[in-house]
Amino acid sequence: MDLSAMSLSEYAREQLRSMHRAVGLGDVPGELLGPIGTMLGPGGSRLLSEPPLWSSELSDDKTPIEFSIAFEGEQTPTVRLCVEPMAESPSHAANVQISKEILQLYSERFSFSLDQFDQVSELFLDPGLAGRFAIWVSVVLKRNDTPTFKVYFTPDQQALAVAPALIEQALARLGFPEAFAPLRRHALRPEPGLDQFTFFSLDLGERLRSRVKVYASHFAADVTDIERAGRVARGVEPGRLRDFCYLVGGGPGPFAARPLISSYAFVEGDTDRPSGYTLHLPIRDYVTDDQQSRARVNALLSQHGFPTAPFERALGVAARRPLEGGVGMIPYASLRLGLVRPGVTIYLSSELYETVRPRSWRALADNYSRSTVVPTGRIPEDLSLNSVK
Repeated sequence: MDLSAMSLSEYAREQLRSMHRAVGLGDVPGELLGPIGTMLGPGGSRLLSEPPLWSSELSDDKTPIEFSIAFEGEQTPTVRLCVEPMAESPSHAANVQISKEILQLYSERFSFSLDQFDQVSELFLDPGLAGRFAIWVSVVLKRNDTPTFKVYFTPDQQALAVAPALIEQALARLGFPEAFAPLRRHALRPEPGLDQFTFFSLDLGERLRSRVKVYASHFAADVTDIERAGRVARGVEPGRLRDFCYLVGGGPGPFAARPLISSYAFVEGDTDRPSGYTLHLPIRDYVTDDQQSRARVNALLSQHGFPTAPFERALGVAARRPLEGGVGMIPYASLRLGLVRPGVTIYLSSELYETVRPRSWRALADNYSRSTVVPTGRIPEDLSLNSVK
């Protein structure tokens, strides 16, 4: 694929089409490609041959696009495209406005409600308290089904100290007033600065059991910390989290580079405990190169009974370089546990602007050292919490 003359939106559309085929979903229906091609907003017209227009937190190299492949039960894997919508002249306020316009268009086109979004958006989108990004929007494509959407906010507006209060208010507005106290006890360790609430998301367009999700980042955590974080969710077996850390993360930790991220899923009927828990592990920080990431992902999928061929084909779509030539094409792997959609998700970066060079074994060892400084205020640029979800 010749990228030099393509725009961001054109690239996203073509990659989505190729990913859709690669995992076995066939062709994306033509009536979906047009609307989905507008997800990036006016900023999506930026040519790939030009430098980034906006410093997106969605990926390491500031690409405002991320793909992921989700495995669940015996179903054909689903494809997810996540983007950061951008105005023609991006700013936090301008990107908020464009994102709202895009969501309004999609709600009308795909017949879903924005009621929950409207209930909490002003908490996270206060122009005087701008966070690290405005809104991320993702679309999930399944076989023979209407696409569903998801919206992400960040609660770390100006100072991370305000994040817990914002999360508590948002959960209460959405019908989960008793959820925050037990969540805080399990997600946050007693030592200040080790854990931080970093994302909040809503399912849009889901007909059954739409989720409200709260994300917490765990700096310098080990498997014992992660098992503690996961216990609050119903139906979670902590031992499976330990196995996941050893297999994907290479050991028990501590994971002292980019933090591991917990997400807690609340659905209708939940009160004080979430029904789902997902552990997102930034595999790119705990391997030497993407060839090693690939091997660990294949082992993970096999361990959970999922075929590896869809992932291999999707990786082939994403890869424009040898896997041993860099690290970061596979930024995250996640394990979903509990009562809501258990499974595995693998994330794929486009690396449109930059490739991170492979790291040495000595440098890799440093990423498991507790000597890494744990942030207590704003998150440092080199530990940005890109890619969740």
